[in-house]
Amino acid sequence: MKTPSLARRLLVLVMALVGATWLAAAVYTWVDVRYELDELFDGHLAQAAALLVVQAAEFGDGDDDEVPESPVLHRYAPRVAFQVFHEGRLVRRSANAPMQPMVAAGTPTEHGLARVRIDGEPWRVFVARGAEQDVRVYVGEHEQARSAVLRAVLRGTLWPLALALPLLALAVAWGVHGGLQPLRRLGRTLAARAPADVTPLGVTDAPAEMRPMLSALDGLLARIATLIDGERRFTADAAHELRTPIAAIRAQAQVALGAQDDCERRHALQSVLSGCDRATRLVEQLLALARVESDAAHRGGSGATDLTLLARRIGADLAPAALARQQTLGLEAPDTCASRLNETLCGVLLRNLVDNALRHSPPGAEVRMTVTPDAVLTVEDSGPGLDADARARLGQRFYRAGAAVGDSTTADTTGSGLGWSIVRRIAEREQLDIKVDVSPALGGLRVHVRPLGAARQNS
Repeated sequence: MKTPSLARRLLVLVMALVGATWLAAAVYTWVDVRYELDELFDGHLAQAAALLVVQAAEFGDGDDDEVPESPVLHRYAPRVAFQVFHEGRLVRRSANAPMQPMVAAGTPTEHGLARVRIDGEPWRVFVARGAEQDVRVYVGEHEQARSAVLRAVLRGTLWPLALALPLLALAVAWGVHGGLQPLRRLGRTLAARAPADVTPLGVTDAPAEMRPMLSALDGLLARIATLIDGERRFTADAAHELRTPIAAIRAQAQVALGAQDDCERRHALQSVLSGCDRATRLVEQLLALARVESDAAHRGGSGATDLTLLARRIGADLAPAALARQQTLGLEAPDTCASRLNETLCGVLLRNLVDNALRHSPPGAEVRMTVTPDAVLTVEDSGPGLDADARARLGQRFYRAGAAVGDSTTADTTGSGLGWSIVRRIAEREQLDIKVDVSPALGGLRVHVRPLGAARQNS
């Protein structure tokens, strides 16, 4: 079923309102004009009756068989009739008046207006008595005369308006068509756009009613652009990062196939396993990065997040890796620490920070997590640390930080460089401030993570 257009809906609605208003005005005009005409004509009847009462004395006592008739002086005269009775005798009447009183004797109307039927036709009659009570005057008017005058008045008033309705409909249709032109122009603009064009519409001359819709469309296009850019970066990161471990695994597998010595073959297979572990971690990092880039992950968390409980859970997950390297992983936190941060993204951020600290610290190093009551996270280690230039470049695409302070030969420097990129992107989404410096207690790297509001207050 075809849906009617907006222009047709507006036209039908406007014309229905105009038609209903016109009809109501016509009914009101008809009622008001009819009332005013009745008042006017009733006044004329009363005035004519009063004149006849004054002139009744001049009619005389003429012959009973001959009643003089008044001449017809106007084309509407046959629609008006009068009678003058003196002492019960008809002494004067109009040519169209009957011989009997127009209002029969004994009726409730002895004086004033009455509606009667004469020869089956409706009449409006005014009854008046003289001062001597011996004169009785009847002045009547055919009600069709009033209806004819009423129709003439309404015809002259309402017919021009009725003829103007089609012109008004055309004017309204033209106005609606012109008013909806910006919508049609917007539709043509969107239809002509390339699929990959997500630039803002930038329509500055749009009507005020369309601006909220255009703002919403620009916001949607901005979100789509962010999503596309994230997917492009994710694809580029995945292609760039997966190329190295796959090539290394293939090379070590070829060495193992061609090795003649068991020790050489065993070393090559262990390198293959290490390459598989590195590839596994890389895939996990890429999946975490994809989750960060997705709006679904950002909208998934709701409600309060207990940072203390989250830090304990991550510490428990990474404790086996720390024990394997003979490292110490500690936590200082209050019993509970409520925060409005997204629990999923905050967990990914903290896990990456702690995992980086463990991997880039030598065996026997200490890594410490700290949670303050005002929801500030701190991760610090006793590793070699980084110089100021390296700290400033953390989070840049494909950047792998090397040790700049102390000996790093015993630390794991085979990371993909995605961990800090993930941390930076989560910080942007959750409006967190990341500060990296040297740990005064442990001597290695220290990372502060705090909400932007708390960062501005502390600054």
